[in-house]
Amino acid sequence: MGSLRLTLCTGMLAVATAAAVAPAAHAADGGVVSVTPASPAPGDDITLRVSGCTGEQGTAASAAFVADAQLTGAQGSLSGETRVRSALAPGAYTVKVSCAGSVRTGTITVTEAGGAGRPAEPVEPPAGTPTPVAPVPAGGGGTAHFATVATSGSGPDTGQAVTGLALAGIAAVAVGLRARRSRRPR
Repeated sequence: MGSLRLTLCTGMLAVATAAAVAPAAHAADGGVVSVTPASPAPGDDITLRVSGCTGEQGTAASAAFVADAQLTGAQGSLSGETRVRSALAPGAYTVKVSCAGSVRTGTITVTEAGGAGRPAEPVEPPAGTPTPVAPVPAGGGGTAHFATVATSGSGPDTGQAVTGLALAGIAAVAVGLRARRSRRPR
């Protein structure tokens, strides 16, 4: 019973975390369209999640997307991935989600590349910060010995091979005798 409780608590924690990370845009008809990351930059890959759709498939379209997102899922929740156009001006763009004969509308806010919270270029350590120049002695545990031992003579020798063949032969004879005995009329 403890593992069931742990599983349920972990699931609720994951849902709560996902809800906090991906702010939602409420659609005009009561559904919710959420985007992860919340404010993508041009060229970013995004994940769309839509709740309130009764179908198992849908499509999300926007002028901000390179291609329409194909949404799949079940039980009123659909998700899919797409990419934001790389030559897109920052601003709010409409997202239209079609599913189960209905259309939901939300918005996506595109930020500048390298804008708030986004580094414009890769972060490098400040000058003068010591960095390793040689392999780090990270151990290897009990396998260090095997790295230095020659592996050419580590297979079975002649005595072990003969013993294995003899046991295999005995097993084959036993199976054959048992099959013959079971075919005899009684």
